[in-house]
Amino acid sequence: MTALLFAMVASFVAAIGARDQLLVSRLAGALGAANGLLVVALTSSAVTAIIAAWLGSLLARTMSGSAATMFVALALLLAAFECAWPNRERVPREPTRSLGAAFIVLCFRQMTDASRFLVAAMAVVFAYWPLAGLGGAIGGGAALTMGWLSGTALEARLPLRRLRIGLAVLLFGLGVITGLSARGIIA
Repeated sequence: MTALLFAMVASFVAAIGARDQLLVSRLAGALGAANGLLVVALTSSAVTAIIAAWLGSLLARTMSGSAATMFVALALLLAAFECAWPNRERVPREPTRSLGAAFIVLCFRQMTDASRFLVAAMAVVFAYWPLAGLGGAIGGGAALTMGWLSGTALEARLPLRRLRIGLAVLLFGLGVITGLSARGIIA
């Protein structure tokens, strides 16, 4: 149960202002909040979270305790880097109405986002990937639903860039501390 809760919270927080949430928000604003878009977004969130958790569990089987801790540190640092990376994507002028195309783009964006790095780390730490995957799917899905409901107002209401930079700093600090403890430098 701990894996589910930690993965859910980490995934939700890391998905605020992420590329996938912004895409869903912009598409909902341009096309209207169609139910099909929400179903596609939630499905892609579930698929990518389960894949990330499963891959994390595969890695966990081959690692010792300190190697697993170092993997978590690297996942935190990658998540920090992804959060700090500026999103210079433009709003599509004529967004596609193809739900299949939206699903593919969302899946590719989510497989390298901070949320999925954290879900993989939770699967390594807690060694039970189904709950980590479910938690990641729920947290990521909640963030996407928030973007879908907000539409274009999401970017206007929240200081997304500052939130992402703050999260990047927090994740970087946690990654450094975790890495130093894995190396035995700090206890």
